[in-house]
Amino acid sequence: MNEVFVLTQEVLGASFFIAVIVGFISQRTHFCTMGAIADVLNMGDWTRARQWILAAGVAMIGFAALSHLALIDPSKTLYASNRFMWVSSAVGGLMFGYGMVMASGCGNKTLVRIGAGNLKSLVVFLVLGLSAFATLKGITAVLRVNTVDTVSWGMSGSADIGAWIAALCGFSAESLNMWSGYSLGTLLVLWVLRHAEFWTSENLIASLGIGGLIVLMWWVSGHFGFLLEHPETLEPVYLGTSSGRIEAMSFVAPVAQTLDWLLFFSDKSKFLTVGVMSVTGVIVGSAMSSWQQKTFRWEGFASVDDLSQHLVGAVLMGVGGVTGMGCTFGQGLSGISTLSLNSCVAVAAIVVGAVLSVHHQVARLERSLA
Repeated sequence: MNEVFVLTQEVLGASFFIAVIVGFISQRTHFCTMGAIADVLNMGDWTRARQWILAAGVAMIGFAALSHLALIDPSKTLYASNRFMWVSSAVGGLMFGYGMVMASGCGNKTLVRIGAGNLKSLVVFLVLGLSAFATLKGITAVLRVNTVDTVSWGMSGSADIGAWIAALCGFSAESLNMWSGYSLGTLLVLWVLRHAEFWTSENLIASLGIGGLIVLMWWVSGHFGFLLEHPETLEPVYLGTSSGRIEAMSFVAPVAQTLDWLLFFSDKSKFLTVGVMSVTGVIVGSAMSSWQQKTFRWEGFASVDDLSQHLVGAVLMGVGGVTGMGCTFGQGLSGISTLSLNSCVAVAAIVVGAVLSVHHQVARLERSLA
């Protein structure tokens, strides 16, 4: 049992270290999904969008390689399911995308901004965590389970791109999904890198760094932290994960779990998890970067309207993130690297929701100036 405890601490420590680097890179390079969408819509600038796309391509190739080398079992990830929950993914994604614009950033950006001294993001963090917890186990969870979660398509295999194509063509689903990951990931990488102006150290560090760290998290939780036989249960176990499955990075449910751990710290049934360490690590990494750059500064709300916008956005992100089973990192970079159909729908819905929200914010601004 002592060996299990030690290995669990090592998994948590590795997760924290990876998240610190994610926070440092995100703060230093301004890696941000919401910012990427706003840049494209408002300025026609695809730089940050290409950062995100390249990171996704790297994550896809890395996940496929880990599966190919049998270092992880793709059927044991958090995203592996034979239920294609397209309504939950679409509704949750739309809510999250719309909310993240109102709240000035997604879950990861909120943590990065906290580390840089933004008190507005601290409020968003608290409200996001509470609304996410309610949607996991509380009043909005009942609403979620009895509405959107009742609609799904059962598939003979895993609900991912490879299994879907395999069902149509009669190929091996596992092998096809792996090679689809290689192929699609490579196409995304090549599409981004063909733009010569993108080849700057900041862009490459943001893209390759974040994408590579997602892959490293898959390895930590799915290989390094895997025990074939737990000494107590004699069953396979993935140490340190809240789901008991292989996890990468996500920042909605883990924010709720962080608040849960802090509020019930004396409860011996509460344990630190990979998700909680990821949340903490991103804040620490961002703080380190901002202090080093001497850009750390306290920032509060400018007006009551500013506060109300962020509160509504935080609620939409918390409820939507759990309903859609992830955020721009959860269903985005982590989930989409597995080629999950649920993740694909959620990411598309997040983008649509963000686009609608950006247009709404611009319209509000124009009305206020008129």
